[in-house]
Amino acid sequence: MNDSITIAIPKGRILEESVELFAKIGIDCGELLSDSRKLVFENHEQKMRYMIVRATDVPTYVDYGSADVGIVGKDTLLEQGKDLYEPLDLKFGYCRMIVAEPARLASTDDPAAWSHIRIATKYPNVTERHFASKGVQVEVIKLYGSIELAPLVGLSERIVDLVSTGETLRQNGLVEVETIAEITTRLIVNRASLKTKHQRISAIISGLEAVLAT
Repeated sequence: MNDSITIAIPKGRILEESVELFAKIGIDCGELLSDSRKLVFENHEQKMRYMIVRATDVPTYVDYGSADVGIVGKDTLLEQGKDLYEPLDLKFGYCRMIVAEPARLASTDDPAAWSHIRIATKYPNVTERHFASKGVQVEVIKLYGSIELAPLVGLSERIVDLVSTGETLRQNGLVEVETIAEITTRLIVNRASLKTKHQRISAIISGLEAVLAT
């Protein structure tokens, strides 16, 4: 049986912190931080393969079994809702998914009185579920970038987006109204792989658990 493990990791800060975390359990994937344009890296000695993919694609590669394991933000998992095993919170990449609106509106606004609102966001599914649970009708406008721009030009009254420090909101005259979820980076596992490669995947999970507990 092929017991090689394939891990899907997105570029950016998550990649850097993942490489550092894996090194602590003896998995050497420092090559992923090179300037190479390669998308697949092999470590034949450790029987590991790494795929560099877009963050939003990580759950799909894991769901279909092209990757056994993936590393991705909880925001992506909440939005996509795929049936994936999520054994570990990796404790980095912390931010919050929030509702925000212009400060001039917030000064007199009462969120408890909302009945029908328009929101721009990268997270339409999370947004619809959140407001449906509160009995608020929401018109969602899906955007892919610069969400803060939408209230400034009248596209929407409010936004749902991720914030870490909140500085971008402040610079664009927006204020937080509500927190929907706290977000961190998660380890996800294909359910079939967990059965067929149980020993190796369990060793990775338990190793990371021990590191995160220290």
